[in-house]
Amino acid sequence: MPNELRNFLTLNYDELEELNLKAKEQRKNRVAAHTIQEERLKYLADEKRIKAVTVMFSDLEGRLHLLDYDKKFLIKSFDNLTFDGSSIRGFTAQHESDLRLGIDWSSFYWVPSDVFGTGKVMVFGEVIDKQGAPYSGDMRGVLKSYADAQFKKNGYTMNAANEIEGFLFRGRDAEQRYPDTGVFEYVDAGGYYHSLPGDPLRTFIDTAAEVQRAMGFQNEKDHPEVAPSQFEINYAYGDVVAAADQIQLYKLICRQVANNQGLTASFLPKPVVGVNGSGMHTNVSVSKDGKNLFWDPKGLEKISSFAWDFVDRILTVGNDICLVLNPSVNAYRRLDPHFEAPNQLKASAVDRGSMVRIPIGNEKSARVEVRAVAPDANPYAVLYSVFKTGLDGEISKIENLRQAHRYLPDNIYTAIDQFRASEWITKIMGEDVKERFAELKQNSADRCPRLLGTMVKAAEVQFHHAVYNQSLWNKF
Repeated sequence: MPNELRNFLTLNYDELEELNLKAKEQRKNRVAAHTIQEERLKYLADEKRIKAVTVMFSDLEGRLHLLDYDKKFLIKSFDNLTFDGSSIRGFTAQHESDLRLGIDWSSFYWVPSDVFGTGKVMVFGEVIDKQGAPYSGDMRGVLKSYADAQFKKNGYTMNAANEIEGFLFRGRDAEQRYPDTGVFEYVDAGGYYHSLPGDPLRTFIDTAAEVQRAMGFQNEKDHPEVAPSQFEINYAYGDVVAAADQIQLYKLICRQVANNQGLTASFLPKPVVGVNGSGMHTNVSVSKDGKNLFWDPKGLEKISSFAWDFVDRILTVGNDICLVLNPSVNAYRRLDPHFEAPNQLKASAVDRGSMVRIPIGNEKSARVEVRAVAPDANPYAVLYSVFKTGLDGEISKIENLRQAHRYLPDNIYTAIDQFRASEWITKIMGEDVKERFAELKQNSADRCPRLLGTMVKAAEVQFHHAVYNQSLWNKF
């Protein structure tokens, strides 16, 4: 049916960018939640061309879930949206399955109709338990509560930007088909910064970047990465919850754009052996009253003692949080020192094998970069564990902590053991959520060969949390 008969909302990319940047500014300025809610509900009621609102939330492993609500129903029932939590891996047990979805109206996005369909807008949801409290397994809610508490108590704004690498492969559903094909096929054999205009990789990057720009990402640069057919699209810093939301949207956009082009965007950390894997370098800083607390022109590497304490706390429990940062069997292929792997528990301004790097910065951009993060990690859990550790953790008594010869685990079994034994993880996640997460990771690991070997095994892909299919998991 032609769209003019449906009369569904379709906005051009300039209009989308203007609307999304305005919403982003409201969020940045901490406009009261009730004010934004009233504004969004009025907009939905007045805009007759919107048919549905897509509400998004993430499970414990970080997989994004989408529910489309009829707009008229949502306007009447937004405060009573329920879903079956027992159907979401890592959420409630069957006997306590009912959960609710609240709406975070500040995380409202207008989306390109040529990518997501006409007549739709998107918003992030907040998972709420039966008692009306934030659900402990919803790491977005945990992160948001922590960020709000830090701002209220200390005036801190936690900032983050993530450099998310991925691969572009030929064919749709290349990951699901991997057990049959045993190979991922590149769309481009080039390398770092090299891709001819109009080739499949460049076309994909250009299209995804345009969608991001329209959705208010405020792009900075994009380019092919070191490995063949690998990409990275960078965008501006944001407050920590918005930054985590944008990671989820980034991966969703890339997957959707690739699918529309008959291709697959993959965020497996190491889908192909013998070339660089994909990371999610996580740049973080803390500001107060508009001042970057990590900057000190006279400090070591021009960052403050406050920032160095933040780094030291992360290095102290680097092994404890490794499973959160690298949650899949495949992620431990990437922690290979032959491919610039950040597997050393130390900090450095120059050594890219360090878990934490201190980039060149200034008063505005001074930050620390946690490099040992895989792109398949739950972004909310990653940023929560990094900031919670950096601000509230304890500093080890190890001499020369920043230069000590210590290494992250080289396999998921060691990472699981250290995660389970960690008192710090229990403190920040709680015993129940900690065990649920560990069990999910253990189950995936046990379905894969214990030794990684020199080739990517089908089970690494087949049982990967971001690409599994329901019929397969239901057999276990």
